[in-house]
Amino acid sequence: MSFLQSLAAAFKGADSRVPLARSFTSPWLFGDLGNPRSPFDYNLAVKRAYLDNPVAQRAVRLVAEGIGGAALVADDPELNTLVKATSAGQSLLETLASQLLLHGNAYVQVIKDGAGLPAELFALRPERISVIAGSDGWPSGYSYKLGDKVLSIPLLDEDASPNLIHIKSFHPADDHYGAGCLAAADQAVATHNAAGLWNRQLLENAARPSGALVYDGGDGGGLSPDQFDRLKTELAEAYAGHANAGRPMLLEGGLKWQALSLSPADMDFAELKAAAARDVALAFGVPPMLLGLPGDATYANYREANRALWRLTLLPLAAKIFAALREGLVTWFPDASLAIDLDRVPALAEDREKLWAQVSGASFLSDDEKRAMLGLAAQA
Repeated sequence: MSFLQSLAAAFKGADSRVPLARSFTSPWLFGDLGNPRSPFDYNLAVKRAYLDNPVAQRAVRLVAEGIGGAALVADDPELNTLVKATSAGQSLLETLASQLLLHGNAYVQVIKDGAGLPAELFALRPERISVIAGSDGWPSGYSYKLGDKVLSIPLLDEDASPNLIHIKSFHPADDHYGAGCLAAADQAVATHNAAGLWNRQLLENAARPSGALVYDGGDGGGLSPDQFDRLKTELAEAYAGHANAGRPMLLEGGLKWQALSLSPADMDFAELKAAAARDVALAFGVPPMLLGLPGDATYANYREANRALWRLTLLPLAAKIFAALREGLVTWFPDASLAIDLDRVPALAEDREKLWAQVSGASFLSDDEKRAMLGLAAQA
């Protein structure tokens, strides 16, 4: 019996579960029960990473688009149609993969037709959803915040079929919410963005490190407030910006320009930015070579890096999504299978060719055993 089936039986009055002592009120992650408070500002982190950082966005898209565009093996055509359909014009699998990478949680609403059959799978915004926990710690429903409204979504429908499927990444310190890759990459993204901003500002100021205007009036006095304000205004208007690069500076009596000793070379600036970019790629499970990042020699060539991306990141993430969808839709598709067609993944063609050759040469195996090893259904 699956988890959802046992939960349906519990809601019908046959509650034989032992209450769990679950720490679902972790103080560092939650405020009031059911209202998640992330240890970092998720909306700000998404803007900083996915919208402002080219490395993070490319890493997420590389994983999500790979899963969303892969060919599937599904023995039920209706299930295949549901999963491969778009969600609000966006690929459902691509959306779910992106949400798991960024937020750590993905929520799929099962929209049913008049006969109670699933007509569409719709991906909800994870940052708008809160888990409503029961007295024993198990989820009893979900709340969805949309503007000023809070909508309640029951876990199960009147016929004990699920209304929502929750897919989450593993979180060692929480029972209801998963941990996304963005949480681990947030500091590296901030460092990479800061390095890019520093570099842009350096270019806008004639591509030279900042310096100081030193005043030596000779009489021990300093600049008057009016003189100080006028000097700042003239510097900003006449010498700052790329249009004024290299323009000679005219100084009045008592003023001299002194460049600061700190330089990008002293800071090892280029290596700092490259290290932050590699940390971002590492957090999202993408080999840095595939993102064009320097200083990574883990893989001998691009083909090996691409194969590692599929083996270590895309296939495990896809398996997690498919397992959750199968469990959530078991009421309608009890024996359905769902997986990526490995024979149609170009990055795995060499591995699959070797496997086919090994299986074909195994004379001690029956045809059905060979088909099972290749992930194919038995012959009717």
